[in-house]
This record gives sequence, structure tokens and C-alpha cells, in this order.
Amino acid sequence: RAVPKEEQHSVNLIEKNYVYGDTKHEVNVYVKVFTNSPFLVCMDLARSQEEVIDPKYLWIGPDGKNLEGRMYVNLTETGKLMVMGFKEFMSGAYTCTLSHKIIETTTQEEREMFEAYKFMVYAYREADHAYQVFVRFTTKECELAANDQFFEELKKILNNIISDLTCHVIESSYKCHSVKIPKQGLLHELFVSFQVNPFAPGWEEVCHQVPYDCEDATNMKVQEARDRIGEFFNKQTYALKHEFETVPVIHYVDNSFSVTHIDSCRPGFGKNDITHKNCASCCVVCDPGTYSPNNEVTCQICTKPRVKQYGARSC
Repeated sequence: RAVPKEEQHSVNLIEKNYVYGDTKHEVNVYVKVFTNSPFLVCMDLARSQEEVIDPKYLWIGPDGKNLEGRMYVNLTETGKLMVMGFKEFMSGAYTCTLSHKIIETTTQEEREMFEAYKFMVYAYREADHAYQVFVRFTTKECELAANDQFFEELKKILNNIISDLTCHVIESSYKCHSVKIPKQGLLHELFVSFQVNPFAPGWEEVCHQVPYDCEDATNMKVQEARDRIGEFFNKQTYALKHEFETVPVIHYVDNSFSVTHIDSCRPGFGKNDITHKNCASCCVVCDPGTYSPNNEVTCQICTKPRVKQYGARSC
């Protein structure tokens, strides 16, 4: 179909990967670690559609120095800036001053105009995923020695199912409860919980092959691990219905498998859906004055803020 002119315009903007400035407020930009930023344009959208006479552009980086001639920047002659191979320390304020002339049509008198644009550019990573699983088994009684053996055996089986994915089962535990079931009397059940985690020994190997999208690789693996474990419990239901003459003492409670997904961030990164609402699910680099020493999802505030850089792992 023929694309109307306004639409063509917006299509081009998306394809060209530009982010325009705004004289009224700073513009937030999120760049995935190790990738190139979009082009930051030293103009607002309206100005870019007009003719500009004798434009000059001055770009200042987060360290307060001129960005011209830096190895990691691509500066075009039309005042667009791309930051390449983005890392945590490159986060911060990128400001551009545009100067241009306005020529009076009648008197040909020249006036110089200045406009300032500020971009807050933040490094981010995808969150790491893990899965919390809850599942129940019927047992003969809570004091049964076999309960412990069964639980140990179950962990081994689950770990075997997912070990080739360098995923493992962690933080596993169970409790035995007596459950009164309508019209059936009292049953004893093991309430089992564990976490499916993508960081089994040897997981870093994945990252040597794909350093930049490590999270994408581990997230795909842990999702596959979750699916296999779900499949395993489905089979238990089938086995109980079709394969046993007499049902074993400890057996799976039909449909008791449930899963919730947990996010974590790498050290130096955290989530904040208030300050970074355009990137709410991202792990965004910790601001100066905050730090994240572990895989929690929040950056903590330093009590004595000595930290001046982005992405601090300690105060």
C-alpha cells in the first residue's frame, strides 16, 4: 500500500534508530550492555524538519569533556552521536549544544541561536530468570523414614533431567502436613518446594561463546529446564493412572505442580520501575550513590555516598 507522508516519516525514524532531543526536559535512553546506542540527535523533531543555517554541534560526555575524537563514539557531521560497545561506566548525561544562525529576510541581519539538549543514557542488561516450583506428594504418614529418602531421590532425578543444560535444582525443601480432604478423611502430604536455577557449575562456558547476550542464553536454558520438569510431573499423573497395579505409598498429587518466575540482576544492576518506567523489566545500571553487591533486583543506597560512578558493586 502507499504509505502517507506522515507515516513514511515515522517509519523512517524507526528504521534509522534515532532518538531526538528535547529542549524542555532530558531524554532517557537505555542501551543494552556491549551493543551500540541509537543515534542521539542534537535537535528536536521539529527543528530537524526545518532548514538550519551554519549548524555547529558540541557534545559533552558524562565526564564533562568534549566527545570529539574519542575511540568509542561515532559523531556524524550532522550532529548525531552513537556510543559504541556500551559499558556500565559510559552511563550518564550526554549533552549537546546546537548553535545556528537566523538570517532576517529583509535586513539580512544575522543572529546566533543556541539550544541545549540533554540525554540520560543508561546501560542495562536483561534480567536473569529462575523458577520457583511447588509440588505435592501423598505419603502414608509424616514420620515415615522413607519420606527423606524419597525427597533425596527426587532431587537427584530432577537434577539429572536438566544437568545437560547446566541448570540445577537449589533451595529445595519439604514439609509434611496432614490434610483433611472433603468426604475423604485425613491424608498426609509432602509439600515440596525448589528453585530451578540456570547457574549450575560450568554455566560460564555459555558466556565465552556469547559474551554480550549471556542472559539470553541462560534464560533460554532455564526455560527449557522448567519445561522438562513440568513434563516430568505430567508423566507422574499418567503413570499413576495407567501403569501401577497398586499405587506406591508416596505418590504425586495430581495437578499440584505450580511454577512462579523470579527475576534477578547481575551485581551493579537493579530494577526500578519508578525512575526507569520505560525499561521497567530491565536490570538498569545502579546510579552513583547506590550499589548492588549481589544478584538481588534492587540497587541499595550507600550510607556514605563516596561512589561517583555507575554500576557500583560496593560502596
